[in-house]
Amino acid sequence: MVSARGRIDKRQAILDGAFTVFARQGYAQACVQEIANEAGVAKPTVYNHLTDKATLFRHAIQAAAQSVLDQRLAALQPLTEPGTDLRATLEEVGHHLVRLHADDRSCALRRLLYAELTHFPDILDFAVESGPHRLSQALADRMARLILAGRLRATDPDQAAEHFLALLVGPLEPRSHMGTRQIGDTELRKIACAAADTFLRAFGAENANARQPAE
Repeated sequence: MVSARGRIDKRQAILDGAFTVFARQGYAQACVQEIANEAGVAKPTVYNHLTDKATLFRHAIQAAAQSVLDQRLAALQPLTEPGTDLRATLEEVGHHLVRLHADDRSCALRRLLYAELTHFPDILDFAVESGPHRLSQALADRMARLILAGRLRATDPDQAAEHFLALLVGPLEPRSHMGTRQIGDTELRKIACAAADTFLRAFGAENANARQPAE
C-alpha cells in the first residue's frame, strides 16, 4: 500500500517531469510517455494522478509558478530587518531576485506562459496568483515598513515596490535575449547594484543611502 507521503512525492515527481518536458518540447510536441519517463513512473501512474495531458499541463504550470514565487518571497526576507546599511540590503535582495528571474526554470516558465496562453487562457490566473503581482505586494509591505521607519521618503509603497522591481527586471530581457542567453553572476550583481543606487536616489530618505559619485 502506497503511503500518503509516497503518493505526494510521486505526484510532485510527475509535475516536475511534466514541466521539464513541456519546457523542452512545448505542449503540442510533448507526450505523456516522455513525461512518465522523465518522472521515473509508469505511464498509467501519470493518468492515475492527473487525468489527461491538458490537466497535467495546467497543474505543472501552477506548481512551477508557486515554486518560483516561494523562492522570490524568501529572497525578500533581509528587508524585514535591513540593518544599518539599507543600500547593501537592497543590493543583496536585488541580486537574489535577478538570479531567480534569470534562472532556467523561470525563463522556461515565462516562455511556456507566452506560448500557450491563447490555448490555455486560464493559466493567466496562475500567473496572477503566483506571479509578479504577488511579489510586488509582498515587497510593498516591506517598503511600507521602511517608510514608517524613516528609511525611505514618504511615498506610495506600491509605487516604490513596482519601481524597484522594474529597475531589476527591465534590463534582463534584452540582455538575456529573451531568456536565451545566460547572464553571468558578475553582470547580474551590477544590475542589482545599479537598481539599488537608482532606487535610493529616487526614494531614499534625503538620499542618505545613495552612493555618491567619485570625485
